[in-house]
Amino acid sequence: MQRKFLTNLIFLILLNLLIKPFWIFGIDRTVQNVVGSQDFGFYFTLLNFSFIFNILLDLGITNFNNRNIAQHTVLLKKHFSGILTLKLLLSVVYFVVTFSIAFLIGYRGHQLNLLALVGFNQFLISLIMYMRSNISGMLMFRTESLMSVFDRVLMIGIMSILLWGNVSSQPFKIEWFVYAQTAAYGFTAFVGFIIVVLKSGFRRLSWNPVFFLMILKKSAPFALLVLLMTLYHRIDSVLLERLLPDGDGETQVGIYAHAFRIMDAANQLAYLFAILLMPIFSKMIKEKQALIQMIKMPMTLLFTATFILAIGSWMYSYELMELLYLDNIQESASVLSILIFGSVAVAISYVFGTLLTANGDLKILIGIASFSMFVSFSLNALLIPHYAALGSAIANVSALFSSMILHLIFAYKQLNISFKPQFYLRLITFSLSVLGIAYVTFELGFEWWKNLGVFVFLSLIIAFFLRLLNIREIYFILSKREKELVVEE
Repeated sequence: MQRKFLTNLIFLILLNLLIKPFWIFGIDRTVQNVVGSQDFGFYFTLLNFSFIFNILLDLGITNFNNRNIAQHTVLLKKHFSGILTLKLLLSVVYFVVTFSIAFLIGYRGHQLNLLALVGFNQFLISLIMYMRSNISGMLMFRTESLMSVFDRVLMIGIMSILLWGNVSSQPFKIEWFVYAQTAAYGFTAFVGFIIVVLKSGFRRLSWNPVFFLMILKKSAPFALLVLLMTLYHRIDSVLLERLLPDGDGETQVGIYAHAFRIMDAANQLAYLFAILLMPIFSKMIKEKQALIQMIKMPMTLLFTATFILAIGSWMYSYELMELLYLDNIQESASVLSILIFGSVAVAISYVFGTLLTANGDLKILIGIASFSMFVSFSLNALLIPHYAALGSAIANVSALFSSMILHLIFAYKQLNISFKPQFYLRLITFSLSVLGIAYVTFELGFEWWKNLGVFVFLSLIIAFFLRLLNIREIYFILSKREKELVVEE
């Protein structure tokens, strides 16, 4: 099982390293610079507002389906047509609720027009995620990996033409960015649909209210969990825009978005792990296999990578923001120096949250998410009026670390997951060593990017020395001739 995880993880990471850095730092960053902090902040607020009600498009069906198909693959043919019909019905509910609340809190005119486009994109993303959950549940990891970057490849092509192709004499508009997403998401959803149809033998949509109620009942805990997690992950920018005066709120959201994009890029690594771990954990728990090594490997890899990233970004936050953006550099750097530490908490939470989900401990996860949401709401309301984007960053990181600690506690309690004291000692030694290396390299006197390169190199040497990154173990796992769980297609 470790071999299957590693081989597919390497393939998935390589694909994403080829595509997503260019998307984030080439396309997304350029759009932010071209339209400015205020216009991008306007879009970013609506994007996160649409995310808050995203759960209505799915009601936990995708998470339930991923776990369910991984454990009972034969159910794909039985469930696909009914669930697809249900998701189309839920899209109507999503649009009614989203626009009603948007109108009640004061969105009008251009705000509602752009929200309609962004909301439709959320619907397309929901369809893509449902198709991918079926593909992942069948353990078709390579196909799922290709699907994970397909929309970005399409958007890179479209946006490259719009940004640098001289196709229009008009200045670039944020709406063009949204239109490009619509085209890319729409085609990706269609491709995913074709793949699943070929596996499921889908003929037509089916209308079965009894089946709809059964699926909704089973997926309801997943729905509540996703809603709560979305609230404490995405509410910060909405609160920034609403709690601060007109104009200033959108500018602060733009500043926050500068730093958030860096953390979000870092979080993609942990998300890639979770995609692979969910069906694997589900299968292992069902078959009562030992979990400790399967948990230790991704946890160690993620902690090592995100901690090095967090410390490096903290030390050189101003230089990174100056390299990437054109305005509000100092403010964005201050936000990044705090927000980036959230990537460490997210990484660990992804591993143990996926484990608890696979084990069916949804009540516990809902409790964790509820507490984290309370922390996020309370601190945002308290800090935003005084510290604006910086206060929101503090609130976000506080909520994320609260979530991480609770995930660790309950994973130990529910599944008796614990590591030897030597492992904890190695993690502490590594953390202190990286902090020391960061201080020493900062004082070297070279150009900042050279100092950063030396810092990363020495930190990785320490990780190998402490066997947090163990090449021999990885090679052994990859070279084992163990029986594969399933052969891709």
